[in-house]
Amino acid sequence: MTLNINGIRIPDSLMTRQATELVRDCESDLLFHHSSRVYYWAALAGQQRKLQVDHELLYIGCMFHDMGLTAHHCSCDKRFEVDGANAARDFLQQHHIAQADITKVWTAIALHTTPGIPEFMDPVIALVTAGVEMDVLGINYDGYDADKRDAVVAAHPRSPQFKEDIINTFYQGIKDRPQTTFGNVKADVIADKEPTFVRGNFCSIIRGSQWPA
Repeated sequence: MTLNINGIRIPDSLMTRQATELVRDCESDLLFHHSSRVYYWAALAGQQRKLQVDHELLYIGCMFHDMGLTAHHCSCDKRFEVDGANAARDFLQQHHIAQADITKVWTAIALHTTPGIPEFMDPVIALVTAGVEMDVLGINYDGYDADKRDAVVAAHPRSPQFKEDIINTFYQGIKDRPQTTFGNVKADVIADKEPTFVRGNFCSIIRGSQWPA
């Protein structure tokens, strides 16, 4: 389904078509539709905030933001956000995108689970996070008209138990690299699924360092 909301649609270019195909091949239906919705929320947030943004770069950032959760792009020793950012970087390099633009997309993906920072950065970076926050956390839910919400979800459906499904999808993508969740929100996911999980503690690391005082 081709969706057009307030003039927002998926940019029609060879790069975006190939990105859609790649993400469709690598991700589950749940992640693909989640990422697609994230693009629309992000672009609509850009309209709300009156931000000028490159929609091709925004689309790539949104579509690749969870690629690090997939077996195809898991490094198994880095944060999944970094794996997704690296996958987007490699894809954009193949399309000869300028390094400055690649850096924007890389940063947008790498920071999309780090609240309180992206909103003050380049629109591509700020809006990827805004889109993710809307779709996963419902942040600014009432800021989107009901007809727009319904149109996006009709085109890219949420599963009947999406909230639990996305938590489980996060868990499956990070459970074998718990050390990468130190200091970020994904530690909450492992703790939710594994009651015996012991989080890394910032103060304990300070006190346990080799410094004498």
